[in-house]
Amino acid sequence: MILPFLATLMIKSALSAPSDVSFVVSSTEGAKVKKETSDVQPDFPIIYEMDINSNVSNRFAKTLIHSKVKNPQTTAKEATFSVVLPEKAFISEFVMEIGGKSYKAYVKEKEEAKNIYDKAVSSGQSAAHVSVSARHSNRFTVSINIEPEAKAAFLLTYEELLERKNNQYELILNIHPGQIVKDLNVQVNVKESRPLLFIKTPSLRSGNEINKNEEKIDPSSQIEIINKTSGVVTFHPDAAKQKDFANQLKGKESEGLSGQFVVQYDVERDPHGGEVLLQDGYFVHFFAPKDTETLPKNVFFILDTSGSMSGLKIKQLKDAMISILGEMKPEDTLSIVEFNSQTTVWNVEGQPAVEVIYHNYTDPFPEISKHDLPGPLPATKEVIEKAKNLINGMGASGGTYMIGGLETGLYLVKSQIARAASTNDKKQPIIIFLTDGQPNYGVYSTDEITNIVTRLNKDEINVPIFSLSFGEGADKAFLRKLSLKNMGFSRHIYEAADASLQLQEFYKQISSPLLSNVNFKYNYEVNEVTKTKHPILFGGGELVVVGKYKLPDRLPVPKFDAKVDAIGRRGPIQLLAKVETPVTSLERLWAYLMVKQTLEKRDVTDDKTELTKKALDLALKYSFVTDVSSLVVVKPNATSAVDTEDASKPVRPSWGYGGGYSAQPVGPSWAYGGGYSASSSGGSRSRVAASSYSGAYPRSGGFSPHVSYFAPQRHFALQHHYAPRPTVAYNAMPLYVHHDMVAVPSTIKPKSPPKLEDSLHWLASVISANRTLTLPTGVFEIGESSLNLPTSDKCPKNPQGGEGTCTLIKDCPEVFTLLTDFDTYKQYFCPVQNKFAGVCCPKKKIS
Repeated sequence: MILPFLATLMIKSALSAPSDVSFVVSSTEGAKVKKETSDVQPDFPIIYEMDINSNVSNRFAKTLIHSKVKNPQTTAKEATFSVVLPEKAFISEFVMEIGGKSYKAYVKEKEEAKNIYDKAVSSGQSAAHVSVSARHSNRFTVSINIEPEAKAAFLLTYEELLERKNNQYELILNIHPGQIVKDLNVQVNVKESRPLLFIKTPSLRSGNEINKNEEKIDPSSQIEIINKTSGVVTFHPDAAKQKDFANQLKGKESEGLSGQFVVQYDVERDPHGGEVLLQDGYFVHFFAPKDTETLPKNVFFILDTSGSMSGLKIKQLKDAMISILGEMKPEDTLSIVEFNSQTTVWNVEGQPAVEVIYHNYTDPFPEISKHDLPGPLPATKEVIEKAKNLINGMGASGGTYMIGGLETGLYLVKSQIARAASTNDKKQPIIIFLTDGQPNYGVYSTDEITNIVTRLNKDEINVPIFSLSFGEGADKAFLRKLSLKNMGFSRHIYEAADASLQLQEFYKQISSPLLSNVNFKYNYEVNEVTKTKHPILFGGGELVVVGKYKLPDRLPVPKFDAKVDAIGRRGPIQLLAKVETPVTSLERLWAYLMVKQTLEKRDVTDDKTELTKKALDLALKYSFVTDVSSLVVVKPNATSAVDTEDASKPVRPSWGYGGGYSAQPVGPSWAYGGGYSASSSGGSRSRVAASSYSGAYPRSGGFSPHVSYFAPQRHFALQHHYAPRPTVAYNAMPLYVHHDMVAVPSTIKPKSPPKLEDSLHWLASVISANRTLTLPTGVFEIGESSLNLPTSDKCPKNPQGGEGTCTLIKDCPEVFTLLTDFDTYKQYFCPVQNKFAGVCCPKKKIS
């Protein structure tokens, strides 16, 4: 009998390290089972195989993590599957295989999960905390009970659009099994529409602090170039190599590899208007022109030197600024505004600084204009040296006069633009705004500051504001909103030993503006298009636009013209794009970016109803776990009675992919724990420590629900904090939305004997009861494992590129990792004997 197993899990973007952030989890532990020791087998579940497969096409990556575990003991054990995934990735599928059955998650509107949580809380469950430390990413964690000497498997799929930075795309795969894995395999398949310039695997990374002098750790991966547009990267460290990597990354040898495996690549660039890919009514426009001259820039540094910046922070700020100043070009100009309890504009030439005093924050410019403020100076060698001396002389004291710093910076931009108009010396203005705290002088409300700055930053000013939140005291949500509403973006600088390097890395991304006022235009009938107007394109980066176009009713197909208007170094330009054919479907890429940008708009809009509905509809349609959607997990439950126990003792810490398995015995066939929680993008050695009260109440049929719901608390130590009443934990939930997960009954049939769906999990949702597939050209049998047929006709294109031979799907396992979904399979479908569903298989690899 399958009974509902309820668990609500939350995801929170982790933008706070190294301090630990506390989350609330409600938990009910099962009956204690007498522990039987073994001299041979470990006292926790073993990961005997872990496969990480990532398919990258059209810069869109789809990654599948498949972790297989077994319980070698004669008592039930709890196994935890935990994955650190990129901050911008969406989970799109999760499957657990337990006891010969598959349990596939699905996505629902978040309020449904919240309602289940409320019901569980009202039933009397208590709450506890889980503490994690994290950077720029999310952690997905789920735990299950594994029967004695049984096996289980976890399959998690997530999707992301790779962002081009520093002239390359970078796919980061976090590997943290928490133990040595006998069979650890990573495969990355890259397939692009344009020729590849390079594919490489740099040093393994710890994923935590940046270290310019970090020892290079060669992953010893293999890179196979299939053709000019595709390649395959494999990484297969054996047990000895995993121990070696653990030592080099300064981890525990027994916990194996704990770090990041990275694949970097780039493609040939169109020198003009970029590349437009068209397919089935969807289009994507990639724009990163080469050989474009850099725009000279006016950089306005607005720096917080309040008392909270004292000590290490002010030293790191100085170190970073000295390095950044050294990278400025003589054609650039700079201004430095310092704010604490007052606002000061520094005269880099050595003249006295000017304190800006005014009181009208709604209309500040008339009062500010009464001050004789020094203008920007060219970044010559002499000026840079003087600026470095000025920075070195700064101290930290006083309050945080945030509105004063921002409004003074805007006035300086306005004045410089007016001067440039008369001299025709136009430069791209950029504001870099750094703060570590909350406003406590002048205007206190962050919403009011955002509204005032956004209103002032219009018309002739129109300057991008790039915000840097420094340390845990900074209001990251406020700074993100401020930048999004003012044509920029925000970054968090972690209060760690590498803070100055983080600042330098940020500046590197915005140091080379190529074009301003970039506007994408299409002569075709397009709709549901993402953002087409961008203030700046920076060197080494890329702008991406996706949308839909109307499919023609009849031939011939009208020409799809795309052009880009922008302001370059020598004035206005217009560039024409090149139209090409994508290598895979564009629909999910379109949906991903549409959801991302809709959620961004929602974050900066007062009335969120319409945008929330739009984002939710797309998330539900494409099974994306987002800020407005929940992952619902199906989970089995035993029918025997289960007692409760004192579960206040911490669970064995867990981290990474399927790692950190708890050695604690739990009640038969029902225990569940974990959460979709914050972690480091590197996540290296980030631990999860959990504890809880037991919910001592009987349930009919002997089932006890385990509900996990995370809500940030104001605790920043790696210890356990108990909330005696669940209502307290729930009321502590912040106003912003989280991703939730709920477990409910499964109706999926047991798998026996093994079927093709075990390798191609998407088959389960499209195959009929009589084992056929409905394809555009008809209905075809799948071809079971016992069927042995010769290869059929030649086919023009196989998933690895080039010609192939049509064969049964089961006979071409080398392309399984490339057949990520039904739509992808249909592109390589071919009929075998006009009866069976085949696939175009690479010739050289057919057995």
